Amino acid sequence: MDFLNGSGHEDFIMVAFSDQPHLEKILFVIVLVSYLLTLVGNTIIILISSVDPKLKTPMYFFLTQLSLVDICFTTSIVPQLLWNLKGGKAITVPGCAVQLYAALGSGSTECVLLAVMAFDRYAAVCKPLHYATVMNPRVCKALAGISWLCGAGNALIQGTITLQLPRCGHRYIYNFFCEVPSMIKLACVDTHSNEVQVFFAALVLLILPLTLILISYGFIVKAVVRIKSVQAWRKALGTCGSHLMVVSLFYGTVIAIYARPNSSYAQTHGKFISLFYTVVTPTLNPLIYTLRNKDVKRAVGRLFRRSPDS
Repeated sequence: MDFLNGSGHEDFIMVAFSDQPHLEKILFVIVLVSYLLTLVGNTIIILISSVDPKLKTPMYFFLTQLSLVDICFTTSIVPQLLWNLKGGKAITVPGCAVQLYAALGSGSTECVLLAVMAFDRYAAVCKPLHYATVMNPRVCKALAGISWLCGAGNALIQGTITLQLPRCGHRYIYNFFCEVPSMIKLACVDTHSNEVQVFFAALVLLILPLTLILISYGFIVKAVVRIKSVQAWRKALGTCGSHLMVVSLFYGTVIAIYARPNSSYAQTHGKFISLFYTVVTPTLNPLIYTLRNKDVKRAVGRLFRRSPDS
């Protein structure tokens, strides 16, 4: 018996915020506004990166990929969350499976993509003369494709293993969406091996990309220090600052959940941490890149004015 064929296909009941009904109306407004901002902000980035010739660079190609991932990630979660906050606590077993695969796949893709973006920044700062050769369109497309394939592969493996666990009638999910740690808690068998599997998946798709990001920025700092120029520091900060902020927001919250999926901290505060990285972070990403990037702000201005901006 497993998640998909056990207990007569009874719906799962999500009770993430049921013990705090006074928060549900407030959260509904916050989540709805955040979701709309996510859709609008990321769509604008995708649009301007596609039509503005000044943004036809590897950096904005990967930023477009990140925006697409964020749209997929939030759309796999937020509509169901809004329904839950309005009182509809149930989600069908097939719906839960689809949400698990979609959220896990897009979230894993973002982990790898952020590491790819760090490598792009390393090439731009440390290998400026060879940047066009190193990050040519073929390489960029290959790196983006690898990111998506890693996400899909992780979702297929982890999602399938998790859904095969017997749940023996357990159907109350103490979270607002179907994610691996919450689903493992429903199992009625020893889940130690599953927790170990989640931990190793976190090492590969969280810790390894984060390590590569830190190494890339270590080389960037070393290169800038060698130049000993205030202008170089400002340029490096302008080039890498937005990416570092996004990395900090995303990785900090995800690692808190997936590095120790069955810890008391993850169980007690997991729903609020999950709310941050599934709703707040995708909303902040386009704002961070827009507010801190003059090229993007100018491109947005050109888009809405529909006139060239010198």
